[in-house]
Amino acid sequence: MLNNIGLPGLLLIAVVVLVLFGRGKISSLMGEVGKGITSFKKGVNEGTAELEEDAAEVAKDVTPSETDKV
Repeated sequence: MLNNIGLPGLLLIAVVVLVLFGRGKISSLMGEVGKGITSFKKGVNEGTAELEEDAAEVAKDVTPSETDKV
């Protein structure tokens, strides 16, 4: 269904949205979307860092100790 919209259809939708909501409402909405994306990326990066820290703590130290040396 969405494959047949094309450029004229998208322009018509954009004009209708602009008329219904106004420029100020749309710009504030896009600002909120940007903040949400930034927050999501920050959360993903923090989660990845936490997983890497946990993996580093679990990693086994394989260097021989002084008592193992002959």
